[in-house]
Amino acid sequence: MKTVAMVLFPDFLLLDMAGPLEVFSVANRYLQPQSHYQLTTLGTEHGPLRASNGVLVHADRTIADAAQHYDLLLVPGGPGAYNQRFPALFAWLPGAVQRAERYGSICTGAFVLGHAGLLDGYRVTTHWNYVERLVKGFPKADVTTDQIYVEDRNLITSGGVTAGIDLALAVVARDHGKKLAQDVAKVLLVVMKRQGGQAQFSPLMAAVAPHETPITRVQNYVLEHIDEAFTVERMAALANMSARHFARLFARDVNMTPMEFLQSARIDCARNLLETSELPLKTVAYKSGFGSVRHMRFLFAERLGLTPAQYREQFS
Repeated sequence: MKTVAMVLFPDFLLLDMAGPLEVFSVANRYLQPQSHYQLTTLGTEHGPLRASNGVLVHADRTIADAAQHYDLLLVPGGPGAYNQRFPALFAWLPGAVQRAERYGSICTGAFVLGHAGLLDGYRVTTHWNYVERLVKGFPKADVTTDQIYVEDRNLITSGGVTAGIDLALAVVARDHGKKLAQDVAKVLLVVMKRQGGQAQFSPLMAAVAPHETPITRVQNYVLEHIDEAFTVERMAALANMSARHFARLFARDVNMTPMEFLQSARIDCARNLLETSELPLKTVAYKSGFGSVRHMRFLFAERLGLTPAQYREQFS
């Protein structure tokens, strides 16, 4: 019997807790009793804990009363994970994960692990909207931006919210085989392997800085004329700079090259059209500046892991 513990704290995200635990619960329907997952919740304090949606949850026990060993120790995300500090939890976690076979986080639960010093030197992920904050907060972690979940040695972290279900299915597949994980996925009406990663939900291009500079003027011009042809030389001319000097300043200020910016802006424009209109793919490609459906399809597959048609289908 494998033990799975979910650590709870004030203002945690209820779905981060319920989704993964439901996966293990459904898996138990197919397993012999001696192979069941034994599920437990550990609270940071006595009494009910209020989730971010207002629901009160009574943990089975507190971290002070926790067992010495768990096969899998998980931390959910939520506003409490990145806006609050829990010194007792941060002090307890390092010893607890040393005694666990595996540990991990769902969504922004990675911030809790980070504050406990458990991300340094590991490849990890979190919700796409909090990646930059995680990178800045824990520079010794190797943060990846696209994958639904990431496994590195005995640590497994997932992207946002429902990605915790993907994480739990991966654990079930490793423990009991892919067939059982597929059966659980069917019961929950989810897929075992999603098309594309988190990039399909996150904007590829960060918002243009509000203060006006030669670089931001070029960015805004490109966004307003996205269907036109652009080269580094043309963008540099708009900024009244040499191409070399412009490219250097652009990369410094925007953290991507001018052509990476252009490509990301075009993909984001196409994504918006695919989500909000029924325009033919040829028209979407033209309005986004790709020139052809073939070129748009290639870049979508390269950057998002799925075709424009597949992207539209997911959001229709």
